[in-house]
Amino acid sequence: MQRETNATQKKWCGAGRSLRVSAISLYVFPMEIGIYSFAETRFDPTTGRQLDVGSRLRDLLEEIELADEVGLDVFGVGEHHRPDYSVSAPAVVLAAAAARTKNIRLTSAVTVLSSDDPVRVFQDFATLDQISGGRAEIMVGRGSFTESFPLFGQDLSDYDELFAENLDLLLKVREQERITWSGQHRPSIDDRAVYPRPLLDPIPVWIAVGGTPQSVVRAATLGLPMALAIIGGAPARFRHVVDLYRATAARAGHDPVALPISINSHGFLADDPGDAAEIAFPPFAETMTRIGRERGWPPTSRGQFDAEATLRGALFVGSPQEVIEKILYQHEIFRHERFLIQLTVGPMPHADVMRAIELLGTEVAPVVRREVGVTESQEGAAESQSEKVKS
Repeated sequence: MQRETNATQKKWCGAGRSLRVSAISLYVFPMEIGIYSFAETRFDPTTGRQLDVGSRLRDLLEEIELADEVGLDVFGVGEHHRPDYSVSAPAVVLAAAAARTKNIRLTSAVTVLSSDDPVRVFQDFATLDQISGGRAEIMVGRGSFTESFPLFGQDLSDYDELFAENLDLLLKVREQERITWSGQHRPSIDDRAVYPRPLLDPIPVWIAVGGTPQSVVRAATLGLPMALAIIGGAPARFRHVVDLYRATAARAGHDPVALPISINSHGFLADDPGDAAEIAFPPFAETMTRIGRERGWPPTSRGQFDAEATLRGALFVGSPQEVIEKILYQHEIFRHERFLIQLTVGPMPHADVMRAIELLGTEVAPVVRREVGVTESQEGAAESQSEKVKS
C-alpha cells in the first residue's frame, strides 16, 4: 500500500518547498515506523574506557540492514561524546549503512546543532544523501547532554543562541548553493558556495523537541517537521504540545496537514510480553539510574517500568500485538505520521535486538499502516460527505 503524492513531497521537504529532483520517487505509508539508536556500549566505570566499540558498531550496521530488509521506513542514529555511547559522528555510520541498504531512510537522531558547524553538517548529510540515493535526513536538536560544548570550544551559556543561529545558517545553506551570511558565534561567510548538494533537494530537516514550548514554536514557525520525544509520563499529557505546534504553524502561514510529526519513544519487543520486559528492564534501569545520578533523578524501579509499559504509559514494551495497540492508541491522540522506537536503552544482547527488529517490521508495521490507512480513509470520506451536505 504505497503512494506518491504532492503532499508526500511537502512532507519530506518542508512547507512551502518543492521536490527539485526527478531521479527518484518518494513513497510513504500512512504511518511510518522506524527505529533510532544511540549505539550504547559497555564501559569500565572506574577508568571510563570504552569496551567493545568495534563490535557494537558492526552490530549496529547489521541492525540497520535488517530494518531495511523487513520493510521499516526509517533508522536514526544519535550523536554523543561520552564513553557509554559508540557514535559521535552519525553521518559516518549512516554512510556505511547506506552501502548495505536499499530503501530505508537514514537520519541523525539527533545532530547536536548547537555545538556543531552547520555548514559541515550540511556537507556530511548531502554526501550521505548522494551515497544513499536520496534517503538522508537531518534531525537537529539541542541535545540532552552537554559534553560536546567544551569539547568543541562552545560556551554552554550560549546554548539557546547557538542553536538558533546555527539552525538559521543550516537552512540558508540548504536553500541556496551560494550564500552570504553573518552571525554572532561563527565567522561570516561572504559569497561562498557549499558542496556537494544533496540528491533530494532540499534535504529534509526535522527539529527534535522534548516539549519545551520555545522549541515547538520554533519548529512550527519555520515550517519544519517536529520529532517529539516522549520517554516518561502519560503521553496524553503531551497533546497540548502537538496542538501548539499545529496552531502555531497555521498562524505562521503553513498548512499543518503538510507538516509531519514523529513520536519518538523507548521500548522493546519479544514474542512473549514477559520476555520483552525481562530482557529490557535490567539495561534500561542501569542506564536511566546512572544518568539520573548525574541529573538528580531517583533510581528507576521495576514498578515504575511496568507502569510505563501499560497502554497509557510511555514505554512500548511487550508483544507485537501490545505494541500495535499502543501505537494506535497514541495515534488517536496525536494523529502523527511517524513513530520511532529506541530498542536499546543500554547495552543489550544483539540476537534479542535483531528479533525485536524483525517483529517490528514483519508483525507490527504492516498492521499499523493498514489500520491508520483505514482510519484516514474513513475520516476523509466523512469530511467529504460533510462538505457535500454544507454545499
